[in-house]
Amino acid sequence: MLPTLGPLELAIILVIVVLVFGAGKLPELGSALGKTLREFKSATREISEVQADVKSAVSLEPSAKEPSAKKDGAAKSELAEKKVAS
Repeated sequence: MLPTLGPLELAIILVIVVLVFGAGKLPELGSALGKTLREFKSATREISEVQADVKSAVSLEPSAKEPSAKKDGAAKSELAEKKVAS
């Protein structure tokens, strides 16, 4: 598990960033970081929506009408084979 960052560590990181990039570039870096995070969130949201659509389209639940001529054990094993094959 990663340790948490305290105020001193954050201040040191900020000083290093200012020294490396300069004070003038900080707004541009913040804007670019914000856009990147927004795009990442929308992409993950789209992936989640596609996953939900696929799961709803391909349901693994057994149908309500099972053949009554088969014995109970045979019907269960056949249903288990269908789930494994999917």
